[in-house]
Amino acid sequence: MFVDRADIVVKAGDGGDGCTAFRREKYVPFGGPAGGDGGRGGHVYMEAVLGMNSLIHFKYNPEYRAGRGGHGEGNNRHGRDGEDIVIRVPLGTLVYDQETGELIHDFSTPGERVLIARGGRGGRGNAHFATPTRRAPRFHERGQPGQVRRLRLELKLLADVGLVGFPNAGKSTLLARISAARPKIADYPFTTLEPVLGVVQLDEDRSFVVADIPGLIEGAHRGAGLGHEFLRHVERTRVLLHLIDISPFAEHEPVESYRIINHELEAYDPKLLQKPQIVVATKMDIASPERVLALETFCRAHGVEFVAISAVTGQGIAELLERTAQCLERAAVAAIPLSSR
Repeated sequence: MFVDRADIVVKAGDGGDGCTAFRREKYVPFGGPAGGDGGRGGHVYMEAVLGMNSLIHFKYNPEYRAGRGGHGEGNNRHGRDGEDIVIRVPLGTLVYDQETGELIHDFSTPGERVLIARGGRGGRGNAHFATPTRRAPRFHERGQPGQVRRLRLELKLLADVGLVGFPNAGKSTLLARISAARPKIADYPFTTLEPVLGVVQLDEDRSFVVADIPGLIEGAHRGAGLGHEFLRHVERTRVLLHLIDISPFAEHEPVESYRIINHELEAYDPKLLQKPQIVVATKMDIASPERVLALETFCRAHGVEFVAISAVTGQGIAELLERTAQCLERAAVAAIPLSSR
């Protein structure tokens, strides 16, 4: 099951209490204070890891507690520090404070570790409070409580390329053709109910990650269909492949399909239309020549890249992958500050 939102509670460990104690040694009749300090409470960390693409385990385990610090003991013995815990999250996870709405961190780098909740400081033993005029203090400090935070986790998948289009435009079939991913494929709409990632390996040095986004429909930005729940995953992609069904069985005319989907992207976030986009005419094995010509003419007139493919026969696949890789390279160069080039 794909889950991209979860609410959790984290509790750092409380600090241990200090100790009130006095030396009891032979031949030292008036031993001084010897109470040790309490240990620090355990911290709570979060770490981004590869291989996870869902927050489902947080649905069933919403509470996380670090270890408590040990209490101080006599003879100036300090309590042990509480055990830290590390919560693993998928790449692309955003962590928000539920109470303030503040973004605490955006995990975008593998292995990135961030302190989320700080453990309480251990209390000081009575040995700390001895002075020339107060040689036998009979009190100590209690440990401080660990930090408690209520967090909201949101996952935005990290992928280089996003596949967008109407349901049954051929996105899942294309992903299965170009990668080892095996999304559900069927001849009815909304077969993809959750984003699916696939890695495309062009050669030894070039590869990229493709995300199959569940099909969009008109009104998706307002919550219609399944698209509204997954549109945010498009935000992380660098290039969009806009798949358009040009078979005679398509519900919409190709140019109309292009305009409807782009309108939904723009209504959700205008920045999405600033991403490089390649229009991909799918199902060339059963294509209507008139539809192909209409879409290609429209793309040329508006300066949009156009590729015609058939994921079934393999027609145009090599050209599409090469042009996608070139588009990604141009996007990477554009993202580098001019001062660094």
